Amino acid sequence: MPGDYEQLVDEISAALGAPATLEDRDFRLIAFGAHEGDDDSMMDPVRTRSILQRRSTAAVRAWFEGFGIARATSALRIPPDPAAGVFKGRICLPVRHRGIVHGYVWLLDDGHLSNLELGGRGTPPDPRIEQAMETAARIGALLAAEARAGAELGDLLRELLLSGTAERSAAAAALRGALRPGAAEASLAVVALTPWDTSDTDAAPLPGLPGLLAASAMPALPAGAAGTGERPGGPPGAGSRPGATGHTLAALVRLRTAGGLAPAHSAAEHLLRSPRAGGRGAAGIGAAREELADLPGAWREALAAARAAHAEPRLGPVAQWDAIGAYRLLTGLPAGSSDETIRPLLSPAHAELARTAEAFLDCAGQASRTAQSLGIHRQTLYYRLGRVEKLTGLDLDEGADRLLLHMALKSARL
Repeated sequence: MPGDYEQLVDEISAALGAPATLEDRDFRLIAFGAHEGDDDSMMDPVRTRSILQRRSTAAVRAWFEGFGIARATSALRIPPDPAAGVFKGRICLPVRHRGIVHGYVWLLDDGHLSNLELGGRGTPPDPRIEQAMETAARIGALLAAEARAGAELGDLLRELLLSGTAERSAAAAALRGALRPGAAEASLAVVALTPWDTSDTDAAPLPGLPGLLAASAMPALPAGAAGTGERPGGPPGAGSRPGATGHTLAALVRLRTAGGLAPAHSAAEHLLRSPRAGGRGAAGIGAAREELADLPGAWREALAAARAAHAEPRLGPVAQWDAIGAYRLLTGLPAGSSDETIRPLLSPAHAELARTAEAFLDCAGQASRTAQSLGIHRQTLYYRLGRVEKLTGLDLDEGADRLLLHMALKSARL
């Protein structure tokens, strides 16, 4: 399939005598065409970044979308803008299939395409543009077919991850039959990424990441489960933003070696850069599994790790199940549960006391370390801890009371 895209992009590049690239709807590079000549001036920072890093920034995407490319049904001309890093003008060919845009072909213009008629307002397009748009339509059909296949795999993955014990074997067998031969025989990992925006119903398929076998939008995490809405490092209970919006993405990743989670990390980091992650997502990775029937357990672990990554900035934005410590237990508690003794400490008026208490307990009760981490005098620390004891009725010289307070503060982050 990648070879098909490259061949078609080469056709467009040859027909118009200009460097061409193909990107999906999320501005991820799919292919770029060969172009004769050694003229480095035909490159600009935006195209160079797209080819080398295989993606464009959110700012670049927003700039280009401002010209209406997502709604266009025919070729558009984009002027240069050196301030945006766009030193060369472009012609954009929307890649559509049955009314849905799946991507864009970009042609760099050094000036020789300036008089090329794109059509519109009763003027027919140049025959070369017509030919290029026909090729773009063939690309659209390929991308649409890929999207349909991906959607079917996603449906089977979702069915397996949400299956009960009785139907799990059948769901695993169905997914195995749909995956590429041999894919299910390798070690597998499940990635949970939240939030994931599904409001764009005609969104392009997920990118072809190494090892990514299937992906599906899953029901959203419960309110309050995806984060506290606070600034990173803020005290528990200080935020007011509700839980995840949209859905949670489940991604099935094939591992290169047994238990080696590097491909899962790579996929998670790439997906977090998607506009559908909203720039504030977090991802969790469950422990590796050898059997498809064991994936529901890996999904629960991945969800727990994603929640922990949202709650504890030092763990994220990508957290592994085996590295989230006490959150492995805390994520299993009912949503919204907290100890009445701790509740007064969680009010916004006492946010600084809660932050101090959590830092003290994170530092294993070592006053000097705590004071240094908070940037306060040790006497100030003792004063605040005394107020914490009065508010909660707990004795911070007692191990059991410390444990209760520590777990309650961590749980409040969830």
